[in-house]
Amino acid sequence: MPAISLLEWLFFLGIGVVFYAYLGYGILLYIILKIRGKKRAELPVPAAENLPEITFVVCAFNEAEWMHEKIANSLALDYPRDKVHFYFVTDGSDDATPDMVRQYPYPDNVSWQLLHQPERRGKIAAFHRAMEQVRTPIVVSTDANTRINREALLQMARHFQDPQTCAVAGEKRIAMAEKDSASSAGEGIYWKYESTLKRWDAELWSVVGAAGELFAIRSDLYEPVPPDTIVEDFYMTMRMAQRGYRVAYEPEAYAVERSSANVQEELKRKVRIAAGSWQAVTRLAPLLNIFRYGTLSFEYISHRVLRWTLAPAFLPVLLLVNGVLAIEKGGFYLVTMLLQVLFYAAALLGYLLEQRQLKVKILFVPYYFCVMNYAQYAGFFRFMRKKQSVVWERAKRAGEN
Repeated sequence: MPAISLLEWLFFLGIGVVFYAYLGYGILLYIILKIRGKKRAELPVPAAENLPEITFVVCAFNEAEWMHEKIANSLALDYPRDKVHFYFVTDGSDDATPDMVRQYPYPDNVSWQLLHQPERRGKIAAFHRAMEQVRTPIVVSTDANTRINREALLQMARHFQDPQTCAVAGEKRIAMAEKDSASSAGEGIYWKYESTLKRWDAELWSVVGAAGELFAIRSDLYEPVPPDTIVEDFYMTMRMAQRGYRVAYEPEAYAVERSSANVQEELKRKVRIAAGSWQAVTRLAPLLNIFRYGTLSFEYISHRVLRWTLAPAFLPVLLLVNGVLAIEKGGFYLVTMLLQVLFYAAALLGYLLEQRQLKVKILFVPYYFCVMNYAQYAGFFRFMRKKQSVVWERAKRAGEN
């Protein structure tokens, strides 16, 4: 049997890392849960008199187009009115957002407060300003351009009966219209897959960080994060998990938001998040020690770190190495090279068709996959040059004027 060359080792290592990061971890997680069999006990929603008080925080920057709808949606949530306190933080907004909050016709029994200052210092600074005034045991945070389902607070509150639960991650859902772009459809498919992985992560031990669209935390476990933190929601909840707690997942508490208007708008978000992911990997370096953090490290490395670092790094290496092996050895390597070329050709075709506002669903996945990985490279260089500020340009959503 001929010896395997260094290039072949590199090829199979790259294939293994890329496959595991994007699909293999999910398959392994599913198998582990099936073998374990026993599921976590379902905690009931407490009686109304036993529900904890909640502070509901909405951080908004120039969200006049959404603000009226957001306030109405927030007030319609199914939770005892005397146990919810609404904080709307509009720091830096120079449109009608603060006035819309101030002038909204709130019912007399609603506890609400507007926090506004002219200076814009980023979402984490705005959230921290609200946290300084919180007196309730639970805090729920949500973005201004999302709609929350009526039962969200009840479904999240029940998890805090478990003293090990430090936070609850809600589910992010993408509302897509028939006319939305191919990249938008790819975003929707991606988040459906992510939601499945988060549900399985939580079943094994803990969600690997919450997304800012909707999450809840125990206020007594909150610790201010560095003011230059880019993905503050992820970092904040991972720091809590690092202290031995778990982040639960609640698919029946969901935030619905519109997809990005187009791939350029989506890249604004993805590049910023990618820069933040590199920052998070450096700041959460102790969590890479699986001997100390066990299952949490296994989930964090498998679900996040590989997808943010080694998997994108291997993609161009795989293409180059596979090309050399196809020329030298042919056979199997010629087939794998052809498959790679077809995949990237499909992504390119998806891009070209979107420019002409044509949609072919089979091209959504390769196109969005390439967009995400391009963003990881762009985010890495932005992080290295320290060019990513916590104050960013918001991405335009589909349907916005």
